[in-house]
Amino acid sequence: MRGHRVFAALYDSMLRGTERAGLGEMRAELLAEAAGRTLEIGAGTGLNLPHYTGAVSELVLTEPDPYMARRLQRRLTEEPPAPPRVEVAEAPAERLPFDDSSFDSVVSTLVLCSVERPQASIAEIARVLKPDGRLLCLEHVRDPRNAALARWQDRLERPWGWIAGGCHPNRDTVAELEAAGLDGQALLRGDLPRVAPLVRPMVRGQAARRR
Repeated sequence: MRGHRVFAALYDSMLRGTERAGLGEMRAELLAEAAGRTLEIGAGTGLNLPHYTGAVSELVLTEPDPYMARRLQRRLTEEPPAPPRVEVAEAPAERLPFDDSSFDSVVSTLVLCSVERPQASIAEIARVLKPDGRLLCLEHVRDPRNAALARWQDRLERPWGWIAGGCHPNRDTVAELEAAGLDGQALLRGDLPRVAPLVRPMVRGQAARRR
């Protein structure tokens, strides 16, 4: 599968300042809620790994980019996470090779911006979640508060994707979650620290399957 060799090599260094400025704390707070059998889609280089706790009985990581997956495997070897069982699958979010209702938690951090088909990916997340399961997400999104910035997110979508591994800065992820039957009303809006304005607006928190 085609990947982003240069982007994967630079990813950790590009995010280092953002992680130190608060993103690392946001990850820790979010992933403290992960429990039971947990799936992380688009695990990248493994920046979430230190934040999983022993409440996760099994951790399944998907990463379709072979260059990211290589770095993820290396981090797993060098910095084993707390969950006792960990598995890596090089699978795209649009086609998750798992049974319906098979995960207690699904984690998505800074990944739904770059999946090829967001609606199909979110539908897959909803499919594999147990009826009482939760999506734990932290995503940058189209700005609903600043129309001028939202227009720039639209204008620069294509060139931004060229330099940022296929990232789309203008996706309305909350609306896409709602369309897939996940309740995103509890998600908190805010700003990512120390990033370009184009990708600063974000949402984070939990979304459950609508009953």
